[in-house]
Amino acid sequence: MRVLVLGGDGYLGWPTALRLSDCGHEVAVADNFARRKYDEELGSGSLVPIEDLSVRVAAWKEVSGKEIPMYVGDLVDADFVYRMVREFEPDTIVHFAEQRAAPYSMIDREHAVYTQYNNVIGNLNVMYAIAEINPEIHLVKLGTMGEYGTPNIDIEEGWIEIEHNGRKDRMLYPKKPGSFYHLSKVHDSHNIEFGCRIWGMRATDLNQGVVYGQKTEQTERDPRLATRLDYDAVFGTVLNRFIIQAVLGQPLTVYGKGGQTRGMLDIRDTVECLRLAVENPAERGEFRVFNQMTESFSVKEVAELVAKTFPGPVQIDYLENPRWELAEHYYNVKHTGLVELGLKPHFLSDTLIESLFPIVEANKHRVNMEKMLPKVKWASPKNEI
Repeated sequence: MRVLVLGGDGYLGWPTALRLSDCGHEVAVADNFARRKYDEELGSGSLVPIEDLSVRVAAWKEVSGKEIPMYVGDLVDADFVYRMVREFEPDTIVHFAEQRAAPYSMIDREHAVYTQYNNVIGNLNVMYAIAEINPEIHLVKLGTMGEYGTPNIDIEEGWIEIEHNGRKDRMLYPKKPGSFYHLSKVHDSHNIEFGCRIWGMRATDLNQGVVYGQKTEQTERDPRLATRLDYDAVFGTVLNRFIIQAVLGQPLTVYGKGGQTRGMLDIRDTVECLRLAVENPAERGEFRVFNQMTESFSVKEVAELVAKTFPGPVQIDYLENPRWELAEHYYNVKHTGLVELGLKPHFLSDTLIESLFPIVEANKHRVNMEKMLPKVKWASPKNEI
């Protein structure tokens, strides 16, 4: 199968491309390197050094004998998108190429508008390229569990059967996102469902939980294949950030009381979920939704687990929550679709957490301590970074 991975230079896009290539698929990657530019803007960067995409691709060819063609361009440029799709002729497009951080989208008007424009318009260009060039292409789109928010009812897998005034219907599960980033993902989901319903597109929307970890089977084969590991308060995900703070002797920064509960999964499961979605495509006209997570934890539980596992003293600090979110809430997510396709999850363990400590220790000199504490507040329309 020919698979085009958009955002193939990113934290998840790169290891996904390697996983698919290793499984025998013909893979190409596309990126505009915006994620690296955010590092320059914010004065932070990956804790683990990462090579340029051209070096990564060359290293993979040395290690595996397989080529991964590169496309450099921006998805908001429709001509670039159409040209790339016509040239590579993919059977599947895996779409990671969006601004992915809620805090980044909440910095100010400029960052909110950029996030919405970049994500929504880029996704629409991809949809139109599929519809006009080859409607058989399967779109596998990375969404987020954050689209749902934290409703006081069970979260179904994308769709919900409702009864109102004696009548029944099957509808998309109602969304209550908590940032302009998450709102952009909701717009994507609604646009893609529309494309499936009206144009007969085939699409899989992966509502992904919080990802932790840094290594996969493929990235471990050569240091040049490493994917990024973010530690800062804007892009660093919670478990990775807590582990880094523990190694640095810094307090683990829990927002509020830490009762916020989130779905989580290992990076190795992320790339496997993508493989399963690619190799088992949706039908024409089907908008298929998978909740891509394996287990759920409160932020406080994650902090306490890191503190218990780390071989040394760890302090947990409870900060004023810069975000607008419920302090505690009901959280029960259905996530059976990918398991039914064959996913065998890696559950969070002391062993996994312990494996990250030496990675952080070897690279701790790269940390900018100023970037560890949150500065972006949801209640303010203008933040200084």
